[in-house]
Parts: sequence; C-alpha cells; structure tokens
Amino acid sequence: MKTKTTFFCILFLLLASISFAQGRDGSQSIISGKVNIKKYHSRDELKQMKKGDLLVLYIERIEVIVNILPNIAFATKPGVTMQSLGIPDTKDNKKALEENIEASTSYFDSTIEFQKKILPYSDTIDLVAAILFYESTLKSLHTYDDFKRE
Repeated sequence: MKTKTTFFCILFLLLASISFAQGRDGSQSIISGKVNIKKYHSRDELKQMKKGDLLVLYIERIEVIVNILPNIAFATKPGVTMQSLGIPDTKDNKKALEENIEASTSYFDSTIEFQKKILPYSDTIDLVAAILFYESTLKSLHTYDDFKRE
C-alpha cells in the first residue's frame, strides 16, 4: 500500500512539472548570453593593468560584441523575442533562431579557444588599443536608435 502511494505521488509530481514546463511562454530571446560590460576604461587605466587582466577584458568585450552586433537589426538589448517583434512563431522560425544561437555559441567558443592560445603573444599596446576600440563600439550601441530616424 505504501509503495502505491509513493508511486502515485511521484507520478503526480512528474506530471505536474511537465504541465508547468509546457505552459511557459516558449519564446526565446533573440539576443542571449552576455550583453553588457561592467565598466568602460580609459587608456591610462588599461596601461596600468597586467597583461592577464587585459586578456580577460578583451575576451569579455568579444563575447558582448558576438552576442549583440549580428542582431542589431532586431534588437540591441536582451528580452526581445520574435513574438514581440511580430515575427510569426512558426516551427521554421523557431528552428532558425535556435540554429543561429547555436552557431553564435560555437563561433564564440572556437574564437575564445583560439584567443586564449594565441592572444598572450600580442603586444600589450595592441591589447589596450583593441579593448578601447571594442568599448567605443559598445558605447555606440547607446546611440543606435539615432540612426533609425528618417
């Protein structure tokens, strides 16, 4: 008797969790992953940092750029879904978005793997310049809406 009760309780919990999981809004955000940086730096701040710290900043900026720039025609911030843009929520569209996210993730992972092996050989001044360039690019996203005016 105790076994039946335990079995039915587990079955009930399993069914309840499945129904709640399917009841959620399945819309996936067009921009996923890391999409912002904590701080922008000056040239002087970067020049005083160790090369290892510069490598970390460089990779963080690449991650943000890879997640945002390919999608700026749709959104510049996370949380925007195909549904919120009025894009039909079809199986093909969902699959295309999933494939795009997988491709971006794969690209980012392989790029970072390469960067971690090769980037330490770069000159510190080049790292500083690249970080400043990336940060400038990211700052310009704040003015993206200005380009939408007719």
